[in-house]
Amino acid sequence: MAGICSLAAGTGIDTNRKGRENSLDPLSGMSRDELGIFSWVAAAVFALAVGVWRPRKLHWTVLGSVLLFAALNAGAGIYVLNHVGDPRWSAGEPPLTAPSFSGTPMVGQFLGPLDSALNGVVSGVNAFLAFKQALPVALDFLGTSGWALLASFPLGILASVVSYIMDRRRTADFEKYRATVDRLKVELEEIKAQIPSMNSVGTALPAEDDVTDVRPTPTR
Repeated sequence: MAGICSLAAGTGIDTNRKGRENSLDPLSGMSRDELGIFSWVAAAVFALAVGVWRPRKLHWTVLGSVLLFAALNAGAGIYVLNHVGDPRWSAGEPPLTAPSFSGTPMVGQFLGPLDSALNGVVSGVNAFLAFKQALPVALDFLGTSGWALLASFPLGILASVVSYIMDRRRTADFEKYRATVDRLKVELEEIKAQIPSMNSVGTALPAEDDVTDVRPTPTR
């Protein structure tokens, strides 16, 4: 173990790099299925929260949740491609190992370069197999993202139509309200115009005490 650590120190390889990457990666503990479930749950929570917050914009909320779902799946696909050697995509298959000929009696010391060559070939094969195992997983996420983006186009058109209808209805209601206000203003002006004439008629009529009784007095 000490020899491996000294070799890594001599070659400049950081043996704690993978551990630090896993500690900084919040998705390192999530499996392939959990990544897919996370996309669905995040989109559903977004739709529910924004739908409750702005219920009148539900059509735009649905479109936003679909776009969020597409973005999360695309991010998951890129994440898989950036972690090609991760055992989560390999379905538990162990990597290949090269046989060692350096321990062969008599000629083992001459076969050291062969071990190095075989290790390089096996490393290349393991890298190819890791990419081959991760590629279908990444394509699955990217394909789901593509289907979500494809579904967002008709949803965007539908949301635009619904928004246009709602704006037209809101404009019609405002025009109706404005016409009602204008009519009430006209009626108010007519009532104001009638008030002075009613006052003048009231002053022209004699008072009840000033009226002379001209009826004949009955004689006995």
